[in-house]
Amino acid sequence: MAIAKKRKVADTKLDKNKIYSLKEASSLVKDVNTTKFDASVDLHIRLGVDPKKADQAIRGTVTLPHGTGKTKRVLVLCTPDKEADAKAAGADYVGLDEFVQKIEGGWVDIDVIVATPAVMPKIGKLGKILGPRNLMPNPKTGTVTNDVAAAVTEVKGGKIAFKVDKAGIVHASIGRVSFTPEKIAENGTELINALLKAKPSSAKGTYLKSVFMASSMSPGIAVDTKSLIN
Repeated sequence: MAIAKKRKVADTKLDKNKIYSLKEASSLVKDVNTTKFDASVDLHIRLGVDPKKADQAIRGTVTLPHGTGKTKRVLVLCTPDKEADAKAAGADYVGLDEFVQKIEGGWVDIDVIVATPAVMPKIGKLGKILGPRNLMPNPKTGTVTNDVAAAVTEVKGGKIAFKVDKAGIVHASIGRVSFTPEKIAENGTELINALLKAKPSSAKGTYLKSVFMASSMSPGIAVDTKSLIN
């Protein structure tokens, strides 16, 4: 398969045999970016856990100090008495039955769904649609709550959810290539710290197995895991 000229140039800037510090990677990811748009900067973190075990199926949330650079579209599913609070907090869509029907019809043009506990029985049947897209509201991520205003404010302010996949890897966006290296590094540090805090006591051996940083369509940059732990 032919390698694009821009990718060839990017590859010359990256030493594939070197493991970079998070600070170095945050600067280099801007240099090796080949897209014309403001690409996402992502961390791909392989953890030493067994996702099949309930206590090692890592998931949680973290508020990035500089946000992700993307305005998230938030749907709040709630009873009428909570609608005004949700709208005032900046929710893009607010309601219940009409949106349940839209989702059943295939509409998922949203990034986060917040729901109140009272309406969860109605949302349960949407699990097959929302689950694979990581859109299902969950108390562990703060998206099932009676304080919908606070939940919407947090999401709009840079709160992201993370979840380990079947291969034991966490994939998360920590900014855009337009961010300064300092902002990328600070967001990355916040995510890593959240994962370290979420380490289950039953996980044995090396917890942070590998960390790679990459922007959309760019080569991956290996990050020194020991420096992250220290």
